[in-house]
Amino acid sequence: MDLGFEFQYPWALLLLALLPLYAWLRGRVGKAAALTYPDTSLLAGLGRPVREQSGRLRAFVRLLTATLLIIALAGPRTANKEIERETEGLDIMMVVDLSWSMMALDMSTPRAEVTRWQASQNVIYDFLSKRPDDRIGAVVFSGKPYLLSPLTINKIWVEKGIDRMHIGIIQETGTAIGEAVAMAVDRMKNVKGKGSKVIILLTDGDDNMSKAILPVPAAELAAALGIRMYCIGLGKDEPTVLPRFDTRTGQLYRDVLGKTIPMQTINPANYEMLGKMAKVANGRFYRALDQNQLSRVYEEIDRLERTEVRIRESVVYESYRQIWAALAGLLLLLELGWGLLRPRAP
Repeated sequence: MDLGFEFQYPWALLLLALLPLYAWLRGRVGKAAALTYPDTSLLAGLGRPVREQSGRLRAFVRLLTATLLIIALAGPRTANKEIERETEGLDIMMVVDLSWSMMALDMSTPRAEVTRWQASQNVIYDFLSKRPDDRIGAVVFSGKPYLLSPLTINKIWVEKGIDRMHIGIIQETGTAIGEAVAMAVDRMKNVKGKGSKVIILLTDGDDNMSKAILPVPAAELAAALGIRMYCIGLGKDEPTVLPRFDTRTGQLYRDVLGKTIPMQTINPANYEMLGKMAKVANGRFYRALDQNQLSRVYEEIDRLERTEVRIRESVVYESYRQIWAALAGLLLLLELGWGLLRPRAP
């Protein structure tokens, strides 16, 4: 940040007040010199104009030289403040459910239809914007988990990845919570850093596809590696109608009246399992029945997992003293050269 122009020793500028006094004293008329000629009118025009003009110019250059030297002595400079941020950021892996049940419309408001996935996207975008100093990655899953992004400080990359996702993009149907969490743990186990490691699991279903590792053992594995887990159960605690949608685009099918077409009824998430996972991994379990509750959940996680930031400020100065001194030296040489080329009459 530019702090502007200043002088290191501003009191030195008081010396400039002496220059007008010097000029006034030098310009005073002294005693007339004695002449051996009885009539000086004969000498009135000999050499006087040239010598007086030369003297005035040399006096001006001398005053200007003194002015530049005083300014150089005052130490002209510009100041810039440099701010260094030292952070011990967190490593956060988001594990996000992309199973078909995320197309349920129980996140809707009186004004708009909102699927669970759309509500999740909006909240995740906001969460990413609040974590500038952390490394964040993402695993998405349905019947099989996929790494969407490794841990990175490039939040735009993660956001674009989330934006590209839609329900149906993962061909394997079902819900593989345990394997998704295990993949997140695997991506974090060898990450170096002093900051905390956190997994945020967002799901609306029950595990029915994990084979290699089940959800609770996956949470135990996370705890063994010092990774804390926050588990969020999304959706109402009752059977919900799932509308028909295009798995190629994630768009809802509608009838001629513009209403959604029901496909099947889905069960709520396994909240008991999610609570056990959070407890085992030293985290917390949350319920989110609508988009506002989901936003508040992520806001609380954001408050709980704060990043330590230390700010150091320093001021860097750029001095211009040499420039002003060089100009003064140049004028001094000019005055000396002028004196040699146009000497005064004795």
